[in-house]
Formats: sequence, structure tokens, C-alpha cells
Amino acid sequence: MLSVLGTLALLPLTIPSPAEGVWNLGPVPIRGYALCIIAGVVAAVWIGEKRWQARGGAYGDVQDIALWAIPFGLVGARAYHVATDWELYFGEGRRPIEALYLWNGGLGIWGAIALGAVGAYIGARRKGIRFLPFADALAPGLLVAQALGRWGNWFNQELFGRPTDQPWGLEIDPAYRPDGYEQYATFHPTFLYEFLWNLAAFALIIWLDRRFRLGHGRVLALYVAAYTAGRGWNEMLRIDEVQLNDVLGLRWNVWVSLLLLLGSLLYLYLHRGRGREEAVYVEGRAPLTEDESEGEADAKADAKADAKADAKADGTSSSDDDVATDDPAPRGGSTAD
Repeated sequence: MLSVLGTLALLPLTIPSPAEGVWNLGPVPIRGYALCIIAGVVAAVWIGEKRWQARGGAYGDVQDIALWAIPFGLVGARAYHVATDWELYFGEGRRPIEALYLWNGGLGIWGAIALGAVGAYIGARRKGIRFLPFADALAPGLLVAQALGRWGNWFNQELFGRPTDQPWGLEIDPAYRPDGYEQYATFHPTFLYEFLWNLAAFALIIWLDRRFRLGHGRVLALYVAAYTAGRGWNEMLRIDEVQLNDVLGLRWNVWVSLLLLLGSLLYLYLHRGRGREEAVYVEGRAPLTEDESEGEADAKADAKADAKADAKADGTSSSDDDVATDDPAPRGGSTAD
């Protein structure tokens, strides 16, 4: 027992930050931030595919629509960040070109959700998919994507909270400490708080969806409500400077979280008691099932056999292999003009 306690006493009482966030493979830089974003996208697509198939959708639909949603989402995320932190790029002594440097961090989740939804809507319409059932299938996976993506902030040593001396305090190198906080070494690991909150919200929404068979956008509304509830209090801990830092005593992102939380709760109230949609495709646009495909092939084979039988009864040939050739006409016959 004493040896175990001694071992625990030797463990660090703080969370270290990574020594490096970029690894170079020859001329190619591998960035921890980018790896976290990619891992989140992969997880969201995988979870979305599983849930979409369970709702009656076809495998591959989520991947196809992701080709629309991801680029739109990245543009929206960066645009939101630059718009709310514009002095980081267009202030005195700044370099505007750095607004394009996504690998340095800086993606606004609200912009990602807004424009990502536009891209998903376009992709869904092109495939004849009803948007709300699709959004309900995809929404929980977004929480996992955001949870994994938050570890990118750990690699970049950014978006941490106020100083703390708690055992789970996050060590921040002096070069990354904001002005006025140079004397502090450990800060609240807000990336870790949001990671844990998002995973807990994911589990809760999955349970509620299975328990109450939610539909008509209510899973999406639950996702917004759960995420914003956690983001609001987490945002209050952060000390990073932003242009829209203080609106009536609250940070800009706190106001956005509060408004979206209220809006999502109102949506849930107005759509209470509704069941789940049976049809997830626009009428006439659903892909054929495997049984339907086999039945269609059988029907074509039967029609082909009937045509051959009719042609044989008429004394003519309807074989698919009959083609015009340069050979002489059969004995007793003549070539067509």
C-alpha cells in the first residue's frame, strides 16, 4: 500500500503540453492540429453512416454528402473566426495573409455548423434525401468530431482557461501565455472540459433517441442544446483575447451559445410528441434495395426470354448476339438493302 502511495506521489500533478505540435517528414509538415480535425471528421462520418443505415438510408450517402458539407464547413469555420477576431489578421502590424493559415488554429464552430449545414442541404437535395432525417442521423457524431478536434488546441497551446493550481491544471509554455498572465504556469484545460462534456452529451443523445425514437429535427435540436449548454460555461473560463470579447458583460460566444440554447429548447417544445419519419428519401428517389435490384434483373431476364420465344414462333431471330457482318448471305437468302 505504501509503495502504491509512493508511486502516486511521484506522478505529475499537472497536465503537460506537448513539446511539439508539428513533425516534419522530409519537406512535409505533419501538424497535430490537422490530425485531430481529420480524426474528428472520420469519426463523424463513420457514426453518421451507421445511424443513417439504421434509419433506412443507404450506405455511402453520408460520405457523398460529406464531400459537400466539409468544404463548406471549413470555409464557414474560418470565416467566423476571422470575422470575430479580425484584429489578429488586419490590425496594426498584422499580416492579412495569415487569415488563410488554417493550420495555425482558429476555426469557429458556429460558422462550421452554419455553412456546413448549407453544404449538407445541397448534397442531400442532389441525392433526393430528406434533410431533417439526415441531420438527425448525423448530429450525434458531430459531438464526437468536436471532442476529438479540441485536442488540436492542446497541440497548439491555445484557448485555455484562467490560471489554476488544481491537479489537472494545464502547463503552458511562457511563449503562449497571454499578456498579463506571464507569471502563471498552469491554466484550466478548457479543451479537456469540452472533450469530456461532448462525449457525455453524445451518450445522452444516443440514449434519448433510442428511448423516444426522435425525429423531425429533434435530435439535431438536442445536439445544439447539449453543446451550447456546455460551451457557455466553458467559454466563461477562457482568457484569450477576441475582438468581440465583451458584449453587455459577456463574451460574444457566450451570447451566441445562450441564444442557440434557447432556440433549440423552443424547437423541442414546439415539436414535442412527434414521432419519427418513416420515409428518409424524397418520393421516387429512394435507391433500389438488393432484393429490388435482383427482382428487376429477373424481370428483365423474363422479358428477354419471352421476346426470344415470340421471335422463334414468328420464324425470326432476336438473339442479342446477332450482328451485321461482311459474310455472304446465307444460301437461299438475300442481304437487306
